Amino acid sequence: MRDPQSTPRLTAAPDHAPEPSPLPRCPVCARLPERISWRQRPGRPVLLVFDPCGHRHTSPAPPILAVTLPGSP
Repeated sequence: MRDPQSTPRLTAAPDHAPEPSPLPRCPVCARLPERISWRQRPGRPVLLVFDPCGHRHTSPAPPILAVTLPGSP
């Protein structure tokens, strides 16, 4: 049976930084998005929507999508 007076041992955060996100940061709040949605209508700029912050950003060109294998630079 567990001792009710004992406290769990605390550990420090890891010394290394978290892995970089493949998605660019939101240009409004600089948060890392979970998802970026985009829409383009003919003759109009591209509208990017960053989730979960919900900020919107317009761009003259659609985003460049690249697929890389896990562990590759």
